[in-house]
Amino acid sequence: MSQGRTFKCAVEEGIVWETQRKGSPGKLTFNVIKDDELGFYEGDTVKFDYDGKNIFFGYVFSKKRTNNRIISVTAYDQLRYFKNKETYNYKNKTAAQVLLMLANDFQLKTGIVADTKHVIPSRVEDNQELFTIMENVLSETTKHTKEIYVLYDNFGSLCLRNIKELKLDLLVNEESGETFDYTTSIDEGTYNKIKLVRENKETGKREIFIAEDSENINNWGILQYTDTVGEKENGKVKADSLLKLYNMKSRKLHINQVFGDKRVRGGSIIGVYMYLGDVTVQNYMIVDSVKHTFYESDHRMDLTLLGGEFIA
Repeated sequence: MSQGRTFKCAVEEGIVWETQRKGSPGKLTFNVIKDDELGFYEGDTVKFDYDGKNIFFGYVFSKKRTNNRIISVTAYDQLRYFKNKETYNYKNKTAAQVLLMLANDFQLKTGIVADTKHVIPSRVEDNQELFTIMENVLSETTKHTKEIYVLYDNFGSLCLRNIKELKLDLLVNEESGETFDYTTSIDEGTYNKIKLVRENKETGKREIFIAEDSENINNWGILQYTDTVGEKENGKVKADSLLKLYNMKSRKLHINQVFGDKRVRGGSIIGVYMYLGDVTVQNYMIVDSVKHTFYESDHRMDLTLLGGEFIA
């Protein structure tokens, strides 16, 4: 839509819609065939539906001419505005309340926002991206509740939902896609020793809480995660909990050219059954990112999956 006018555009095949589980807006890229009537500008809205289903609502952020008739367009959903930076000093807010605060301040529309329950006593965010602000509060919520929440834009409405509610009745196996890449690593996000520190204001002494896995320390060397613990938090319980969360190698699975399903987005949960050499995956897995490509008579998607031992 441009200046009150709506255009149904002629586009080339190969419209691409990409979403990630966190830290990035939904993105739509496509090539428009220019005619005498078509006229649109940066900031104009874009709606895309496929087989009668709403797929994407967002805003034009860039246009590129490749010749006199073709305009390459990149549009993003509302989460693009989470790249804005701001300073906040808030108290006694849940992740849901922080999201509503950000949406109100930046004039963004919200949809389903779950009650995330865990209250952050106080937090200062100094000139941080809104993405970072939300990631911090969601990370704290996960550490205390063991629940994972996904922030996404659903056709023009920001939603925050428990990842369990994003499970789909979809199974991917060796025959679903053309190729796959499987990577194991202890290079990022893997820790076999947790050290938490608390400054006891009453005694003036430092309290230290440690949880470690001696077997994995022998295998990998010491991979230490260090953090602070609040006055009212149980340091030992938190250390044990973090060790359970991080004390494993990460596994990533990329599957290309899977038969498309319009419901799949970053944060969705799908079923996977594949033999990968050192492990057989027969479990639900989290979609860390997905790239959909839409053609007139075909729809494919490239998936990056995490879950079970496949951790972020």
